[in-house]
Amino acid sequence: MAENTEYDLIVIGGGPAGYAGAIRAGQLGKKVACIELERAGGTCLNWGCIPTKALLKSAELYQKFKKAEVFGLSVKDVGFDYAKVVERSRAVSGQMAKGVEFLFKKNKVDYIVGKAQVSAPGMVTIIDGEAKGKFFKAKAILIATGCRMRRIPGVEVDGTRVMTSREALASKTLPKSVIVVGAGAIGVEFAYFYNALGAKVTLVEMLNQVLPVEDEEVSKVLQRSFEKQGIAVHVGTKCENFRVGKSSVKVDLIAGEKKTEVEADLLLSAIGVVPNLDDVLSPAVKLDLDRGYVKVGDDYQTNVKGIYAAGDIIGPPWLAHVATFEALNAVNGMFGHGKPKRVTVFPGCTYCQPQVASVGLSEKAAKDKGYDVKIGKFPFTASGKAVASAESEGFVKVVTDAKTGEIYGATIIGSEATELIAEYGLAIELEACVEDIHHTIHAHPTLSEALMEAAAASVGEAVHI
Repeated sequence: MAENTEYDLIVIGGGPAGYAGAIRAGQLGKKVACIELERAGGTCLNWGCIPTKALLKSAELYQKFKKAEVFGLSVKDVGFDYAKVVERSRAVSGQMAKGVEFLFKKNKVDYIVGKAQVSAPGMVTIIDGEAKGKFFKAKAILIATGCRMRRIPGVEVDGTRVMTSREALASKTLPKSVIVVGAGAIGVEFAYFYNALGAKVTLVEMLNQVLPVEDEEVSKVLQRSFEKQGIAVHVGTKCENFRVGKSSVKVDLIAGEKKTEVEADLLLSAIGVVPNLDDVLSPAVKLDLDRGYVKVGDDYQTNVKGIYAAGDIIGPPWLAHVATFEALNAVNGMFGHGKPKRVTVFPGCTYCQPQVASVGLSEKAAKDKGYDVKIGKFPFTASGKAVASAESEGFVKVVTDAKTGEIYGATIIGSEATELIAEYGLAIELEACVEDIHHTIHAHPTLSEALMEAAAASVGEAVHI
């Protein structure tokens, strides 16, 4: 690696879009460099998707141990070491980051740690880090810098009383009480996690349902489940007058004319994300932006020839698997390996308990489009496997065309929903009809039978228990 090296592609950002795009270009025999500010894997692998799932698994297992008597088992003195729970989460991230670094070496991708800036079309300069001052030429540049957590205006994130998910993932002290602001996937997952380990949790959402992007019926079921678990849920509620003290945080909750003060050890901000584009572009590089996100064409190329973008930095949906898909299509397209595809159908997953997953259109979204829909629904209370596993909460709902059986979308709330949703994603991608799912034999007893039975219910033929 030398400054006069001309790369076929320089990727800025080493997250799910960046590392996937760089590795794919390496597989195609291209000369590639990936420049990452912190560590390979980006936010998802180091401070998002992966470490949170490790924490959630610990919380889930702890809850199962506490309910062992349901299975006729006796477990005494169940407890946990919170610091070790967090340490395991960090170790999992470290292991996966090493895996990405190995793939860089395997595919001959030059991996550079530092802050990169597109100083001109075809030119990237390192403006911070050990390689500061170095610059590299590139035939193509892929911007994959992702997003960072949005912060509550006027409320300083101090890592002690006020945190985003990033600070929470590193903290080795379990708070006794938490106010979670924002009930999207991140807020809901942390609310479940803290509550499962014994903290008093207040979950606040400005919109009228938890998981606002999900099916309304599913959100209502999740809210009832959370409340049953002991979480105080406030929807249609604004947070005002944040008071951060030495030992606690106080917030006024405003719901219509009603004002309630809540107090907790910790305030967790989970109100969304903002584009991570600070100093990535020099004043000489004028990319078209939309609310701070990079605008791209169907081939993921920006308005400046040779500069591409993919992943969270080009806007929603802000999902790791979508980012990877976009980057792979961008790289394949720029090097002549097929026509790039833009994302149309994708799964959305939330890993609390019960889990929530969806793909395609919700019932309301399909009806809003004017479609004549038919709903197939199957409860896990009628699933032998779910009942035997003491995980019978929730249901599968499939949304179809009333005449043709075309599958518009599906939503699942319940055990392993995030694993089960893939079948309906594949069905939509292959343009299968609901009858195809119905007539495909699913093993008994399995949770996946509920997918078949929901399809059967849409044509009035559900029979199984």
